Amino acid sequence: MGNLLHYIKWIILVAVIIILPFISNSFFLSMMILIGLYALVGTGLTMLMGYAGQISLGHAAFYGIGAYSTAIMTGTYGLPSVIGIIVGLIIAGIIAYIIGHPTLKLKENYLALATLGFGIIIFTFFKEFKGLTGGLNGFFGIPVFNVFGFLFDTDIKFYLLTWILVLLGIIFANNMMQSRVGRALRSIHGSEVAASSIGINIQKYKLQVFVLSAIYASIAGSLYAHYITFINPNLFTAMESINFLIIVVIGGSASVWGGVIGAALYVFLSEWLKEITPTIFPNVGGEFQIIFFGLLIVVMLIFMPKGFISLLKKLGDKISFLFKSRNKAIENQTGGE
Repeated sequence: MGNLLHYIKWIILVAVIIILPFISNSFFLSMMILIGLYALVGTGLTMLMGYAGQISLGHAAFYGIGAYSTAIMTGTYGLPSVIGIIVGLIIAGIIAYIIGHPTLKLKENYLALATLGFGIIIFTFFKEFKGLTGGLNGFFGIPVFNVFGFLFDTDIKFYLLTWILVLLGIIFANNMMQSRVGRALRSIHGSEVAASSIGINIQKYKLQVFVLSAIYASIAGSLYAHYITFINPNLFTAMESINFLIIVVIGGSASVWGGVIGAALYVFLSEWLKEITPTIFPNVGGEFQIIFFGLLIVVMLIFMPKGFISLLKKLGDKISFLFKSRNKAIENQTGGE
């Protein structure tokens, strides 16, 4: 029954992804694209935080590295979009490897501060190297994404591209977390001392998942740059890293699906706040959104520490129990006859 529900979940998700473009307007499609991009980052962070137990407040830097790499490769040098994405993920992976060696030896608050500092350094680089990045004026002229001449120049095309990559990212992450690597990461999260005592190379596995999460963020950043065709450093500040953290917390870090759930909740709640805030608080700006999500995190950590996905799991368990009870009753009735 568990396998049946697993396949049903995937069938429903794929069906929804295929049907949505034909029943949605352009605004809703743009929201779904943004959800997909955030879901990619969230999936990578879920592996890092939920499985390895390592916090990062610098993933906006990797998001920005992907965006600027593909912008420079395609906008400045005229190379194909795929090359831009590959260059971005290679740079992000190398930097994550270099940064991860010293920082992942730190724990808890010190690790968070170290990654936050790294994010600020990368933001400063984007801002000050104007000849390369355009500085605060921004980087213009990023071409739309294309593969062998096929242009993803409409919202529907880009939506399908984004969500295909999201599904591939989830499948890869899910398989990895079910493998020996995932079991090692969970043991590290549980107790580094215990994991080390049974021969697990703690630093190696933490570094691997850190690099992988950076690659996820870089790919999402590259897609984002091609989608909006203009970027500037203010899109990759420390606040964006905090937003990614919010996505993982409200979605739930105990499952690779938490990044998708959190991204959807974050984007829809953000749009809802933009609609209702002017009517309730006419003189309040964007600060109210920060306050709202700050309060939401506090409430989630107190009453629902495993995120919103824990509710969905409970619902799935109840459905599974009902199916099993029904099948058992049918078997008993058949046996009685």
